[in-house]
Amino acid sequence: MVAKRIIPCLDIKDGETVKGVNFINLVNVGDPVELGKRYAEEGADELVYLDISATIEGRKTFASLVEKIAANINIPFTVGGGISSVEDAGLLLLSGADKVTINSSAVARPELITEISSRYGSQFIIVAIDARMDDDGVWHVTTHGGRNDSGKELFSWAKEAQDRGAGEILFTSMNHDGTKSGYPIETYKKLSEILTIPIIASGGAGSAEHIVDVLHDGNADAALAASIFHYREITIGDLKTKLKERGVNVR
Repeated sequence: MVAKRIIPCLDIKDGETVKGVNFINLVNVGDPVELGKRYAEEGADELVYLDISATIEGRKTFASLVEKIAANINIPFTVGGGISSVEDAGLLLLSGADKVTINSSAVARPELITEISSRYGSQFIIVAIDARMDDDGVWHVTTHGGRNDSGKELFSWAKEAQDRGAGEILFTSMNHDGTKSGYPIETYKKLSEILTIPIIASGGAGSAEHIVDVLHDGNADAALAASIFHYREITIGDLKTKLKERGVNVR
């Protein structure tokens, strides 16, 4: 049985780790390299770094930061933010990233998934999906931080992304993100029935129990979280102890 993974997420702006609420009121929470090293030492399985100010200049700055992270951290890490071409992905992979994640750019041009997967392998590409459940009972896929409705539906888009070459799906519920009220367990369970690639759960973690639930009952393969780790509400060691107590296989 493959071990479930715990993945801290670090949002990067101007070379610093930041955290906000609904993408505003950003505050600096630490140096990305030092924070990543700490999480690795505490037992994180992987890290995700997202460049939230991905301009052309930011891309070069971010690539040099990726080189520093690769030189100092001994666990796999994924990078994303503003990747819209095979060349963008290649720059970050050559800088030392283990995987890249794409979101809005994949919705705008789904062929990009296949292009990156064909060049570097499906294991290098994660397709992130932000979706919102509306009154019609449908999960609407959104882009640009949840602001734009793409016209796509969660389950069919996740399956298409898999078929086009995605190695993993990172699904965030816009309804739950930032609420710390837990994950939509049944939705993750349904995704796991439709897909054969790993699913990373994101958005809504407010306690260790929420993460236990989505990995155990929701059949997610990994859980990604930010605030609860940055603000030391949960340590990765304590979380893994609780997971083991519930019979969840972790490293």
